Order: sequence, then C-alpha cells, then structure tokens
Amino acid sequence: MAGTRKLGKPTDQRLAMLKCLTTDLLLNEKIITTEARAKEVKAIVDSIIALAVKEKDNFEEVEVKVVKAKLDSKGRKVTEKVTSKNGKEYLKVVKEETTEKRQKDLPSRLNARRKIMKKVNKVSNVDLMNKLFNEIAPKYSDRVGGYTRILKMEPRRGDNSPVAMLQLI
Repeated sequence: MAGTRKLGKPTDQRLAMLKCLTTDLLLNEKIITTEARAKEVKAIVDSIIALAVKEKDNFEEVEVKVVKAKLDSKGRKVTEKVTSKNGKEYLKVVKEETTEKRQKDLPSRLNARRKIMKKVNKVSNVDLMNKLFNEIAPKYSDRVGGYTRILKMEPRRGDNSPVAMLQLI
C-alpha cells in the first residue's frame, strides 16, 4: 500500500498542489482546505520547519566588497562625462566600493535550504527562505515537533466534503 494519499489526482498535479498549499501555509500561516489535503500538507510543513529549526543558527558573518553606483542627495545616480577612444563623449555612472556584512550559509544549512526549496514554490515578492529561517524557526526553537494544527470545520456546501483549517501554532 502506498505511503501517501492519492487525493484523486495524477502524480504531477498532486505534487504541484501540495507545493502550492505548503507555500501558502508558510506565507499566510493558515489555510482552509479539505481534511485529506490538510493531513498531507501538515506532514510536509512539519518536516520543513523541523529542518529550519535545526539549521537556523548554522551560518557565519562575512564581510563582502560591494561596488554600487554613487547616489546624490535626491537618490539619483551620479554621472560624469567621459571621452571614448574614437573621440565621442558619453555619460558614465560613478561607482563606489564599500564593504557589507552578509550571512554565509555553512554547508549543512545550504543543503537544508535546497531540500526546502524542492518542497515549496518560488515566490516573487517575498523571500520565503529568509522568513522561514529568521522568523518561523526561532519561534519554534523550544518545541520538538507539532508545529501545525488541524481544526475541523463544517462540511463544504457544494459537495459536502470535510473541510479543515490548517494553521501554524
């Protein structure tokens, strides 16, 4: 017998749906779906959060040289006139070199990040990995499992299927 529910979908559709539900739960911290889907997503999200809690402090601070465009008081790039080899003049952006402190993942945290990225969708406007490692993982650092809960709700009106709310505790 198979270890996971089929959810009435072909494998590729089922995996895509579970990825979307997992991503939505991590972003919004609660979702409403059917009970069977909620039970599947609960297992995935609990494993992701457990991995993030384990690797949350596994990085080092590194100073990195950064070359940026120099900005004036209004926030616009500063330019200067330059003459090319063939005598034409053009505007060139003035660059300045600074150093910044950045987090560099150690190999085990990088591996954990890659494992998590396989289970969630890429979101354009939010850095999900940053939220997971810097907001969600510290919140659950003192817990050993049980990061989500399923609350049963009344059946769906159209097809009477059992509905549940899945939320992060």
